[in-house]
Amino acid sequence: MHGNPTWSYLWRSLVPATLDAAAAGGPAWRVVAVDQLDMGFSARTGRHRTLPERVRDLDAFTTALGLTGPVVVLGHDWGGVVALGWAVDHPDLLAGVALLNTAIAHPDDEPIPAPLRAATAGPVLRLATSTTRAFLETTLALAHPPLPREVADAFRAPYRHADDRAGIEGFVADIPGVSTHPSAPELRRIAAGVAALEVPALLQWGPRDPVFRDRYLDDLLDRLPHARVHRHEGAGHLVAEDVDWARPLLGWLGEEVLRDDAPRGEVPGEPTAAAASPADAGAPWTPLWDRLDARADDPGPAVLDMAAEGGPRTVSWRLLARQVRRIAAGLHRTGVRRGDRVSLLVQPGPTLTALVYACLRIGAVVVVADAGLGPRGLTRAQRGAQPDWVVGQTKGLTAARALGWPGVRIAADPLGPAARRALGVDHLLLDVADAGRDEVLPPEPDAADEAAILFTSGSTGPAKGVVYTHAQLSALRDVLGAHFEVGPDSGLVTGFAPFALLGPALGTRSVTPDMDVSAPRTLTARAVADAVRASDAGIVFLSPAAILNVVATADELGPDDRAALGRVRTFLSTGAPISAELLGSAAALMPAADAHTPYGMTECLLVTDITLDGIRAAASAPDAGVCVGRPVGPGRVLVSALDADGAATGAPSDAPGVLGEVLISAPHLKAHYDRLWLTDRAAERDVPAGRWHRTGDVGHLDAEGLLWIEGRLAHVLVTPDGPLAPVGPEQHVETVAGVRRAAVVGVGPAGVQQAVAVVEPPADDAPRRAGLAPAGLAEAVRAASPVPLAAVLVAPRMPTDVRHNSKIDRTRLAGWAGRVLSGGTVGAP
Repeated sequence: MHGNPTWSYLWRSLVPATLDAAAAGGPAWRVVAVDQLDMGFSARTGRHRTLPERVRDLDAFTTALGLTGPVVVLGHDWGGVVALGWAVDHPDLLAGVALLNTAIAHPDDEPIPAPLRAATAGPVLRLATSTTRAFLETTLALAHPPLPREVADAFRAPYRHADDRAGIEGFVADIPGVSTHPSAPELRRIAAGVAALEVPALLQWGPRDPVFRDRYLDDLLDRLPHARVHRHEGAGHLVAEDVDWARPLLGWLGEEVLRDDAPRGEVPGEPTAAAASPADAGAPWTPLWDRLDARADDPGPAVLDMAAEGGPRTVSWRLLARQVRRIAAGLHRTGVRRGDRVSLLVQPGPTLTALVYACLRIGAVVVVADAGLGPRGLTRAQRGAQPDWVVGQTKGLTAARALGWPGVRIAADPLGPAARRALGVDHLLLDVADAGRDEVLPPEPDAADEAAILFTSGSTGPAKGVVYTHAQLSALRDVLGAHFEVGPDSGLVTGFAPFALLGPALGTRSVTPDMDVSAPRTLTARAVADAVRASDAGIVFLSPAAILNVVATADELGPDDRAALGRVRTFLSTGAPISAELLGSAAALMPAADAHTPYGMTECLLVTDITLDGIRAAASAPDAGVCVGRPVGPGRVLVSALDADGAATGAPSDAPGVLGEVLISAPHLKAHYDRLWLTDRAAERDVPAGRWHRTGDVGHLDAEGLLWIEGRLAHVLVTPDGPLAPVGPEQHVETVAGVRRAAVVGVGPAGVQQAVAVVEPPADDAPRRAGLAPAGLAEAVRAASPVPLAAVLVAPRMPTDVRHNSKIDRTRLAGWAGRVLSGGTVGAP
């Protein structure tokens, strides 16, 4: 069922997709696409039809057609409401529900979206909808990218004259913007009925829709919690025009609707929550807050914040445990419930630590997005996750207010009445904690309950929400503690935010050094020494971008600073690749420490590990890429070989020397991506039995079982000689004098791509103009490269990701290189 002001032409891509699927041996689906009365090429009735009438119209049509089921309803816009009305009335015929952007409920105390308010306002209604084509043209303009002229003309075809557009006016007039609207009771009936549906459901969504925003998707998920969901980033209201939605729909039909072995109400094809991972399947499990509770009477330091306003701040185990329980009880008393999403816009430190453990303790799902994503990335993350609650400091709440982020707001900073009103704050954290003084807590969540949504860095595409269960977070704690021998007296200095919160879970004190955690390059060597000295820490976690500045500021260290760093026993660089030279320079500041550089990602924060000595030993190996060591703990790694087209189609194996996509498995591997069903399917395509994840990294295993990373799958060059991973050639180019960093990218069509080296000069060199490299430098680079290079270019500064400031954006560089070599304008990449 189409909505307003489209017609059944909207579904034209579904018909050939079903025919192709049937020709390939799949089931033959019958597609029935209706033009609603007064719309498309259906009859004009001469009056405005209401929602109850439209549901009866569809019922009469399917009765006349003799449909006996099974039926899957598919709807968009107000066609989704009509289709769902039919679904609620025909549970005996219903086999599934598929929806594109639509809405079936709206809070009575809130106005309808502004575009609809404008369209329904008094005399504007007729002028905008039927007298002129304004409403129609505005809708067609919502396509991303813009519709081709012939497609737009096809949508206009049934609505050439004012009389033809009476149905558009009638549909808009029928929007139940107030609870007393004649169609409001029917909408409420349908909304209640949808919550009782137990058939498979698929929701494909365009987040850029100015009317049907993510809040309506959130409402649908509250009613259909078992639904598969995919938010097509970049798509809008006309999601059926913006993306390929038909093939995913057919895949879902085959995987879930046609399966007879999955009882209704369960999510077919997905392991039950109790079997989601080895850690969830009944293995011994202790909550993340278990060791915090065990030290609840300990007056010793638990969390130290060197960056606190007014100077360093220390919180004892006793105070932290009490604050966690009070905030948890207060949040529950305020209305936060198990499964509610709570976005935390608070800088790392004692307050954030207490909030995280309080939310986890009552079963709320913590939403964490790095400030390094920037306003646009953070807005995308917040709207995608649709948190029910937001707890933030003033800076975060200001952004939430200005950018329209969802959620009931709780201020972590003390605010006066005027500031509370300006920021839309409903509660103060001080009051919330005070309300929880009795420390009466609800039952603990289960191991398989969702615990956290952590957003990726955005360095390989739009940031994705990665969902972890309680068992998976606890498994991460256990493998991290065992592998690095973390004990009560270890002490952690954590300049890398994801690990900053694990100190209480590991039962050891943690300290955040004096730095801006959203800008790792603000960390200095002296700040690390101060943090180590204040906490007597034996373990230091830093990111490569932070290490770069720590090494650069080492001359500022005094004798006491160097003595403190000399007591560190374990040093880790985490979050992005790091060169042996840089790791060695940092290790020289901590001469008694074993230097490690674990390999991991937001989806699995600890996959493999290698020491500096291991890296140096691997330097003499003939292998291309960066050696990242062996799997940690019970983790496993396999490789899916690349074919001639650069696709990872090979059967996953541990055969040495095979270039392919890296697959990982571990008890602490994420549960799934948040509302990205198609991404989950891609990450779990053709994997062995159990829980595996395709990382998108390419590399190989050597004969000793060591993993070597050679780049990203998206950055593999497909040359006439076959696929080429970029990191190996880049390592050779970076040995050339006058080259600080290098990237090898492909220019030209896939299959005949030519390799181009882009080099960045040392920072202390005189700035070079972007473009073709000088002849001498180009000659040296070509001589060092193990593969032929079509060109050598110079970029004064490489484009990098927003979070780590160290991962080179090869996709952006490839586009820039193509423009340079085709004679286009030469600017910074």
